[in-house]
Amino acid sequence: MVFICIDVRNALFVPPSVGILGQVGDEWIRPYTPGTGRWLVIGWEAVALGLLGWSTVEQFGLAGPGIRILATVITAVWVVGGSRIREMGVYVGPAGLRVRGLMRSRTMRWEEIAHVRLHRHSHKIGGWEIQGGMTVLIERRDGTMVNTELWAQGIDFHSRPQVFRAVYRELRERHLAAVSPA
Repeated sequence: MVFICIDVRNALFVPPSVGILGQVGDEWIRPYTPGTGRWLVIGWEAVALGLLGWSTVEQFGLAGPGIRILATVITAVWVVGGSRIREMGVYVGPAGLRVRGLMRSRTMRWEEIAHVRLHRHSHKIGGWEIQGGMTVLIERRDGTMVNTELWAQGIDFHSRPQVFRAVYRELRERHLAAVSPA
């Protein structure tokens, strides 16, 4: 069996809406480079899943095909999870904003967004309040808030606070430019 992959952006006589590559498109870009912490998380997950596999084999006495099936499942979980971790973040395009999380993605048109704002996050434990740092929130026109993956002390910006501020400004400026009357 032969598989042919056609990049519809470069193919003659093929409409751009044909095939999977026509649907992916280049309009969504992440306005920052991911931090090196992502690779540490992916590596940590590989070690954790390896320990899970080893303990499962030892606990249940798996042998032969059981080990191969377990290794295949754990590898598939790691590949899918690692690719989602690598793609997490906020993406911008001409039509709006996309927030890619670990489990789901949300896409909003610029017109649906009321404000892009900074929020000082804190956790309350008993009588103690622990500061979590600054995060970017998207307020929609219907009043709901959308959390983003942008956190000043997160894996992308922990040692790069100037990049966090620049990304926040970029999101605000793109939103204001998109919704302001021309």
